[in-house]
Amino acid sequence: MAIVLAIDAGTTGIRALAIDELGHVVGQSYRELVQHYPRPGWVEHDPAEIWAKVQATLVEVATQLGDDNAGPPAAIGITNQRETVVVWDRRTGAPLHRAIVWQDRRTAARCSTLVEAGHLPLVRDRTGLLLDPYFSATKLAWLADEGGVELGPGVAFGTVDSWILWNLTGGGVHATDPSNASRTLLYDIHEGRWSAELLDLFGLPGHILPEVRPSVGRLGAVSSDVAAGRLAGVPVSGVAGDQSAALFGQACFEAGMTKCTYGTGSFVLMNAGPHCPPPAEGLLSSVAWEMSTGEVTYALEGAIFATGSAIQWLRDGLGIITEASEVEALASSLADAEGVYLVPAFTGLACPWWDPHARGTVVGLSRGTGRAHLARAAVEAMAYQTRDVIEAMSGAASGAPTVLRVDGGASVMDLLLALQADQLQVPVARPLVRETTALGAAWLAGLGEGVWSSLSELANLWAVDVEVTPRASRAGANSRHAGWLRAVERSRRWAPVGSA
Repeated sequence: MAIVLAIDAGTTGIRALAIDELGHVVGQSYRELVQHYPRPGWVEHDPAEIWAKVQATLVEVATQLGDDNAGPPAAIGITNQRETVVVWDRRTGAPLHRAIVWQDRRTAARCSTLVEAGHLPLVRDRTGLLLDPYFSATKLAWLADEGGVELGPGVAFGTVDSWILWNLTGGGVHATDPSNASRTLLYDIHEGRWSAELLDLFGLPGHILPEVRPSVGRLGAVSSDVAAGRLAGVPVSGVAGDQSAALFGQACFEAGMTKCTYGTGSFVLMNAGPHCPPPAEGLLSSVAWEMSTGEVTYALEGAIFATGSAIQWLRDGLGIITEASEVEALASSLADAEGVYLVPAFTGLACPWWDPHARGTVVGLSRGTGRAHLARAAVEAMAYQTRDVIEAMSGAASGAPTVLRVDGGASVMDLLLALQADQLQVPVARPLVRETTALGAAWLAGLGEGVWSSLSELANLWAVDVEVTPRASRAGANSRHAGWLRAVERSRRWAPVGSA
């Protein structure tokens, strides 16, 4: 039976996953990444560490599969944290700076200046995005202007997928796919190409950019000096940014199908079909994936910067839990948060507010407030933020989803699923395979090598684990959400303009 590998290079760690033709996970490995915070609002990763842990997880999975497996894996797929910026020397392969992570806010003032200069309509029209430090272009411009990186002819730029692909192929392939390219502020999602006009706007040279190839199809082969030679010659045949890969791994192949990934942040994507949706207030339009035939599927997206990271804050910042897994039991010890709201705007607010100057807020405290109230408020905030995004999305798409498919680390919490169903008043479904981001990358690569023949074949592999239906009344859900909106308003426009 054919085996397909996936590399999932996320924000907090690297995962390698092996699945068989029936969609069963037959091997996996995980390594945590070190987070670097050199200044408030700055977030960085070490590209060399990313690559070292990619190799370590691949070796471990290859060892799990053993030599008795029927030949080498059929393909490898890559998925990644998207807007994170990596620059390296083409000759030596050495990184020229730490990777600037998607969460990083150091270019907030630069983005404000571009908006004030009237450039937002152009960016919005060409890219479907907003001028926000979240995206790659202003990070790359910062590296050139203030980070000491000269973007000469020997320099390569890429999102994390490009960095991994370059290294997997021994420096032979510098490429990305449209789902990643469309998150850089440099890619015209209508024309399907890098935009000279946008490169000029950000003062960036075109020679540093990777080639844009379809999300499905052979990109290259693994070099013999990678992963101790265990995977030499295996084709790399699928690439997609993490949220597109999760949409694919959730089998959301038809327009209107919607998923939410609860990770470090949360990301709601709705399949928008083959036609790019017009700009909608507070939302993003991106390429979901491009098939080997050239057929493009677009997505409407709402990004939420902090959900799982709020749980990390309870653990690491406040010390009210010792393990993230404790939060559900603690939160469940209360029927609700008793008027306490936590707005986790640690790095600003994303969809639908897009306020880089918002900051984290806790409101509604009383003398009786304790650990359980904060835990409950953190979990409830995940459901409220997702509702905000889906309400904006439903207006833009002229209809709400009939079911929300969920994945990511926090989706293991049945409490969260119940709260989410109540807030949306629609069922919430969690699949049997919860690593849908890695699964989506594997499916893309397997399609590229003929392991699976069609989207309908893949849709038949998707299976539900738990489906939760609404229990609270709409009126009760609306009352709690109204309190949340009051708390959000108090968090907004807090940090001075020009700060990180």
